[in-house]
Amino acid sequence: MAINEEILKSFNNKNVLVTGGTGLIGRQVVDILVDSGASLIVVSMDKIKLHKSVEYVYGDLTDFNFCKTITKNMDYVLQLAGIGASVMASKKKIATHFVPMLMMNTNVLEACRINMVKKVVYTSSVGAYADAELFRESDYKIDSIPMDIAGWAKRMAELQIYTYKIEYNLSNYSIVRPSNVYGPGDNFNPVNSLVIPSLMYRLYHGESPLVIWGDGSAVRDFVYSMDVAEGIILSLYYGTVSGFVNLGSGNPCTIRELVETLHSVVDFEYKFDPTKPSGVSKRVMDISLASNMINYNPTTKLKEGLEKTWHWFIEHPDEYKEKLNYFVD
Repeated sequence: MAINEEILKSFNNKNVLVTGGTGLIGRQVVDILVDSGASLIVVSMDKIKLHKSVEYVYGDLTDFNFCKTITKNMDYVLQLAGIGASVMASKKKIATHFVPMLMMNTNVLEACRINMVKKVVYTSSVGAYADAELFRESDYKIDSIPMDIAGWAKRMAELQIYTYKIEYNLSNYSIVRPSNVYGPGDNFNPVNSLVIPSLMYRLYHGESPLVIWGDGSAVRDFVYSMDVAEGIILSLYYGTVSGFVNLGSGNPCTIRELVETLHSVVDFEYKFDPTKPSGVSKRVMDISLASNMINYNPTTKLKEGLEKTWHWFIEHPDEYKEKLNYFVD
């Protein structure tokens, strides 16, 4: 999938703010927009600058006054900033994960309302859903319980947008719920990395055999970051009318299939440890609504995505050290 010229031209001469624009998804969004003619500003707390034509602003989105300043005179705002964490890291520092994410979302979305930003996209998460095997937008109930505490922070931002629609009749906010995103620029810090970057980090640092928890039968929906970035651009262009759409891969796989595909990219020894927990048995996203509403069509196959991610990582094995990590003292 690639964004067509008509959509890219719509960003010409627009002031566009991308929060978290040095992160896993944000950098890909910026990559798409950088040649669109937009005036781009990236807000981040990472010590990274990726494009000479982009203005990078170092700033803390938990500061409401900063958010009001940075969103002023913006045509479009893409709220991608968040705090990624493994299940273990999140449990150990549950407030560290929850509170800043809640503050960032509340501040950015309210600042956009106050400054009358024309279009806003909020990047939520699969974690905002209640636990299930198949996630479908039509099955969502507003009074359901998110699958984890971090999911509450994502859900609260969605509800904030819902209240804007009810009280102020605002429908210029769009929401996407990505599944398990991976790709270049991922968090490879072993303290709180997710499945794919964790495997790659351990492989790169010589763990042999690579030990994978569980028997490999758990099913997950791994989606490549560029596909998600394109979905975000499409949601900005077409709009989701203050509702949300799923952004998954359309091709879920087992953890065993993931490991075997990675093994086809780089040779290594591995073994599964069925005595260790492997999490819930299945989590898969239905992406038919996104396909119909915003023409979302992810095209990156798992092997291609893993190849790109691995090659990026071995060229940038220490970039994660330049990023703010809430879980490292």
